[in-house]
Amino acid sequence: MSQAPKYKRILLKLSGEALMGEDSYGINRVTIDRIVGEIKAVLDLGVQVGVVIGGGNIFRGVAPAAAGMDRATADYMGMLATVMNALALQDAMKRAGIVSRVQSALTIQQVAEPYVRGKAIRYLEENKVVIFGAGTGNPFFTTDTAAALRGMEMGADIVLKATKVDGVYTDDPKNNPDAVRYQTLTFDEAIGRNLKVMDATAFALCRDQNMNLSVFSIFKAGALKRVVLGEDEGTLVHC
Repeated sequence: MSQAPKYKRILLKLSGEALMGEDSYGINRVTIDRIVGEIKAVLDLGVQVGVVIGGGNIFRGVAPAAAGMDRATADYMGMLATVMNALALQDAMKRAGIVSRVQSALTIQQVAEPYVRGKAIRYLEENKVVIFGAGTGNPFFTTDTAAALRGMEMGADIVLKATKVDGVYTDDPKNNPDAVRYQTLTFDEAIGRNLKVMDATAFALCRDQNMNLSVFSIFKAGALKRVVLGEDEGTLVHC
C-alpha cells in the first residue's frame, strides 16, 4: 500500500478533554505522550502539522466557580487554559524529539510567541509543528472556530477534528447500537440532518471557504495516519 500522504499540510483540532485520558480533569502523561506519537507518525510522512488545542480539561475544574461569571471573563480564562495545554503539548513533543513552536492569540511573551501568520507559515515550511493557543483571542468564539480560522490562514489542505468518536454517525453510537457511521457527508447534508459536527460558526466558516473537514477518533491507534493517507477512517465532510 502506498504511504504517500493525501494531504501536505493539516490543521489538527485537539480538545482539552482528549488530554485527560481516563482522569476526571487535568493532563494525563501517558495519554499526551500517545497523542504525540500519533502526530509523529504523520510528521514522518513529510506532512506539515498545525495544532489548535482546547482547554476543557483545565477549565472544567473551575467551571462551577465560573457559573454566573461575565461571559467574556470566563472565555478569557478558558483561553489561558488552552495556553497551558499548548505548553504541555510542546513539552511532550520535545521529549519525543519533535521541534514545535507555541503561538498565542493573547500576548504572553514570557511563555509563548504572539501569533504572527507569516512566521507560523515559515515554521510549517521548516517542518516544525505550530501549536496555536488562546483560541482566536476573542471571547464568544470557540476553539473549533479557531481551528477553522487557523486552517484557512495557514493554507491547510484540511481541518482534522480529533474526538472521542470515530466519525459522524446517524445517531449517538453509545445509545443506539444500530447507528451507522457516515463515510462522507456534504456540509449541506450535515446541516440538513442537524448533525453536531462542529459549532455553527466554525462549520459555516469551513463551508463558505471550501475547507474540507475530517472527524475521527484520536483514541483509535493509527487513525490520524490513516486519515492523512486518505484511507477509510472517520467521516469526511466536504462541499
